Amino acid sequence: MNLTELDKLIDLYGKYIYSFCLNLTGQKMGADDLYQETFLKAVEQLEHIDREKNPKSYLIALATGIYKNNRKKFAIRYRIAPMEPFSEQVSETLVSTELSPEEKLISDELKEEVKIAASKLPEKLKIALYMYYTAQMSVEEIATALKIPKGTVKSRLHKARCAMKKILEDSHYEIY
Repeated sequence: MNLTELDKLIDLYGKYIYSFCLNLTGQKMGADDLYQETFLKAVEQLEHIDREKNPKSYLIALATGIYKNNRKKFAIRYRIAPMEPFSEQVSETLVSTELSPEEKLISDELKEEVKIAASKLPEKLKIALYMYYTAQMSVEEIATALKIPKGTVKSRLHKARCAMKKILEDSHYEIY
């Protein structure tokens, strides 16, 4: 694979990978960094990317690996020198003009509840969930990217959905 073909891959899969990075990190700045690091690593590993063997899975796997490594580094640094976390409001990537202000508010609140519920999931479940829904990867693609059996992916997705349902139901009862 050459750089021209990589540009085509960015055009084809860039929005899915960015969306995955945004959901994984939970903040725009972190997503931007992860997205850049993913494609820098892809440039370094051009010879390993096979256009015929689902390059989107390969790129998502790169992003996942980089994210996990960065979290490990952060955990080590945090143990050495604790610091206050920086939180940034996640901006919406798609804005619909067809919704009334009330519908938009309800939609935004629901999206926020789902994001909060997803953030409470264990990392293994969260990554599989984000790969499936934000990167729109199939179970087979996720299994390939994470180097785990398809059954494990299905199990993680099922557990993630059940956990999300419970978290959302519990938060709904707390409100009312």
